[in-house]
Amino acid sequence: MKNNRRNFIKTAAVGGIGLAMAPNIAFGKKQKESKVRIGFIGLGLRGVLHLKNCISRQDVEITALCDINPLRLDLAQQIITDAGLSKAKLFGDGDYDYQNLIQEKDVDAVIISTPWLWHTPMTVDSMKAGKYAGVEVSAATSLEECWDLVNTHESTGTHMMILENVNYRRDVMAVLNMVRQNVFGELIHFRCGYQHDLREVKFNNGLQPYGGGVLFGPKAMSEAQWRTLHSLKRNADLYPTHGIGPIAAYADINRGNRFVSLTSHATKARGLHDYIVQEAGPETPNAKLHWKLGDVVTTTIDTANGETIIVTHDTNLPRPYSLGFRVQGTNGLWEADGNRIYIQGISDPHRWDDASAWMTKYDHPLWKKYGNEAEGSGHGGMDFFVLNAFIESVKTNVAPPLDAYDAAAWSAITPLSEASIANNGEVQDFPDFTRARWIKRNPYDWMKETY
Repeated sequence: MKNNRRNFIKTAAVGGIGLAMAPNIAFGKKQKESKVRIGFIGLGLRGVLHLKNCISRQDVEITALCDINPLRLDLAQQIITDAGLSKAKLFGDGDYDYQNLIQEKDVDAVIISTPWLWHTPMTVDSMKAGKYAGVEVSAATSLEECWDLVNTHESTGTHMMILENVNYRRDVMAVLNMVRQNVFGELIHFRCGYQHDLREVKFNNGLQPYGGGVLFGPKAMSEAQWRTLHSLKRNADLYPTHGIGPIAAYADINRGNRFVSLTSHATKARGLHDYIVQEAGPETPNAKLHWKLGDVVTTTIDTANGETIIVTHDTNLPRPYSLGFRVQGTNGLWEADGNRIYIQGISDPHRWDDASAWMTKYDHPLWKKYGNEAEGSGHGGMDFFVLNAFIESVKTNVAPPLDAYDAAAWSAITPLSEASIANNGEVQDFPDFTRARWIKRNPYDWMKETY
């Protein structure tokens, strides 16, 4: 039955259309009334958090687990059995054993929480196997991979969702509610980014997940095994989606609007070198490394509807955490830093207002209804909502709110910024991953309970 439905979609997708023309009616009606059977690929810190959140749901069955580290497999299996649930089938025989997991008949969907370079290959293979895929951020690292996600989705009729949890942050969704109710007037300009001191994440001493030491690579632990190498070898906005995801929702990117072009610039690289010297001294071997990633990468994006977006990547210098959100329109603006807002005709002229009352007034209906249930799910409750959107989309087999086109457009910022920086800020054109269908695609209804 599943193959017949997939063949029908393939037939309808001739000429690059079909599913993408009507993404919310793929496969028609509900897939099943029983539990969604989930397989997990990658069981590091992020994968295990998703696992625990799935265990708390009554509509999910965890049937398969995959990781190349046997200790992580054992830990995940223990979490399942401690919850009184049946053991999952384990896949840990090398890097490609996930390909056996996605062939399992009792797996409807997969959640992929692996190092970045594996995200697209695993998502593409999962869609080709007919499995609804949820992939952690970023979804792709090159333009070719971005197109792989879109082309595979369109050719197979299988969906994927980028699991961008910041789209579900409470203040972010309240501001989305304000945008939809025209509080800011016509939108003009946005700012966002990923500004997070990750020096202790990128290095560890091999004895604990984070903190201390200057070790990275295969002998390190957690993200220090793989994430640090990107800073050594690439000069780009390496992690754009936490910032750009919410802004893309506000600006209806891929749904009546699109990214047109960008230009990027990077500062010199000093932060990681200084950290190594401070932690281990100037004679340690890693102090001789030449880091390619500039400490602050600034990208400016133009949209088809005439807005501009400034995106900042800043992870190698000492600083407090900030995603730097600003939403600005003809009637006023909001800034997340300082929790401040100014609305013409309501705020005192030239003076910021505390945004707290506005956040209460425009609190998103989903947060009003499920805020208590979201407590403890991770990242202030955001993880509950992003997982809920994924599971509900799988249950009804429809396009998710953050789909393959979003995954491609947001992730494309990394390779495009890299090319722009390498060419002295030269303008880079965004591919139109929707093949002009953005013109007629309708914005998602973010008031729906499934989202």
